[in-house]
This record gives sequence, structure tokens and C-alpha cells, in this order.
Amino acid sequence: MSRAKNSHLAAQFRRLGSRRGVKKALVAVAHSLLGIVYALITRGSTYADLGAGYFDHRDRQHTTKRLLARLEGLGYRVTLEATAAG
Repeated sequence: MSRAKNSHLAAQFRRLGSRRGVKKALVAVAHSLLGIVYALITRGSTYADLGAGYFDHRDRQHTTKRLLARLEGLGYRVTLEATAAG
């Protein structure tokens, strides 16, 4: 679990590390980890990982708008078409 690549905390680190830098991302993930540990101890529950795709699925419209703007900024014209799964 400590080196899982498809976990919520790993996704949080990658997301923050690209914007704020590695050191600040480490501190932010450590802060989240402390909050998780505190909640587990006080509630007496077990840890359930949210998954690596949590940030993408949390706000689909925001993610779609951000990625669309990025592609258009690179010079692409994009048209969106919903799939059966989406």
C-alpha cells in the first residue's frame, strides 16, 4: 500500500506536484494522511481508498472544460461526443 500507484494519495501528489512543486505536494499529502489517521483512530473504522480517478470523477464538467481548453490552447479544434459509458 505504501507504494501504490493507483491510490487517492498518489493521485493527489501527482496533481499537486505538477502545480505547486514536489515539496509542497509532499506536505499536503502528509497533511491529508494525518487527517485520515486521526479520523480512523477516533472513529475506529477502516481505511477505504477513494481511488486514483477520484479527482477526475468528482467534477466531470470542470475536468472536461479544463482539458478542452488545454487542447484548444495547443491549436486543436475539438468536438465532444458522449459515449454509452459517459
